[in-house]
Amino acid sequence: MALQRSPLAPATFPVLPPVAGARLATRACGIRYKDRADACLIELEAGSAIAGVLTRSLTASAPVLWCRKALTGGRARAILINAGNANAFTGLAGIDSVDRSVAAVVRALKCKPREVFVASTGVIGQPLPDNLLTDALTGMRADLAADAWSAAAQAIMTTDTYPKGATRQAEIGGVPVTINGIAKGSGMIAPDMATMLSFVVTDAKIPAKTLQALLTPAADASFNSITVDSDTSTSDTLLVCATGAAKHRRVSGAADPHLRGFRAALGDLLRDLAHQVVRDGEGAQKFVTIEVAGAASRRAARRIGLAIGNSPLVKTAIAGQDANWGRIVMAVGKAGERADRDRLAIAIGGVAVARNGQVVPGYDEAPVARHMQGREIHIAVDVGVGRGKATVWTCDLTHGYIDINADYRS
Repeated sequence: MALQRSPLAPATFPVLPPVAGARLATRACGIRYKDRADACLIELEAGSAIAGVLTRSLTASAPVLWCRKALTGGRARAILINAGNANAFTGLAGIDSVDRSVAAVVRALKCKPREVFVASTGVIGQPLPDNLLTDALTGMRADLAADAWSAAAQAIMTTDTYPKGATRQAEIGGVPVTINGIAKGSGMIAPDMATMLSFVVTDAKIPAKTLQALLTPAADASFNSITVDSDTSTSDTLLVCATGAAKHRRVSGAADPHLRGFRAALGDLLRDLAHQVVRDGEGAQKFVTIEVAGAASRRAARRIGLAIGNSPLVKTAIAGQDANWGRIVMAVGKAGERADRDRLAIAIGGVAVARNGQVVPGYDEAPVARHMQGREIHIAVDVGVGRGKATVWTCDLTHGYIDINADYRS
């Protein structure tokens, strides 16, 4: 089924500049899709550091299990990615498939197995024809280029309607560094690490331990704060690599003040990619920002926000442009976190709807109804028990979601 480009999509794919120490290539392997690239190889400078966040699903894919072990080494030379087949719930055959894929990259790049990372996305429960992937390695090596970011973003898509990319610049000790990232994801999106596939590369020289310390909170504030459908993938993988090509001063750790600008740029890039995933939510017509305040903690605030963002009743009301704020009250109540019913306040589109546990006197629904007709929806909730705050992003739930997922394997 041909998918129509999301109305929430960016106008164009951004121009991602080369990152010193990184090259990319794609290939059409025919793993599932016909007449399109479905594999990507990212080659990294020897000695590149890597950090990652992976799904906590108890039915995690074979590639995720491999990456979990490989991350302990903190070094990366290559990432091999395929779309169309998740290599998940494939038993020992899936493990063997990963082993063969890694071995093929090791032979091609003359590196160590634990320096090779793999990621797969697509249909669950079908054996991966890894020979199609490894047979393409010679051609991909010949095509490696520093400016192939757009092609790479397209190659890793499944039900995505547009490729997702972002770039940021920062300085470390006065030396400029570049951060590029691509992502894929539109369905099976719920926070339990990173909620899709995403690959980020920088030319900064940052040790793996420090890179991980920077990545974990940035992922929590971005990919772990989005939801499309409350379903966590078996394949969620977020990898961040630092090639070390930039000639800046040595950093002492995540708290090094020279990393302040880099930390902000990395967080902004991940948030950009996370938003793009939500804007491509299967069947999405509206992008929804949910701000929660007054919670017992930041964690509690995020959980309340996700309860609102995951509610089918809230999401279908938004799709139907119905200012039914009672459904927000319901979602707050079911979240399992402390909330003071008689201090609860709700605003939609900046218009106060409820305050002190009841509808605002003289409430006029007309401006809220107009807000609900737009593409960008804003909901603010204060639960009145503390100082915890969090922002969650989601989309509406339309019949398009059913159409895409009912036909996904056909």
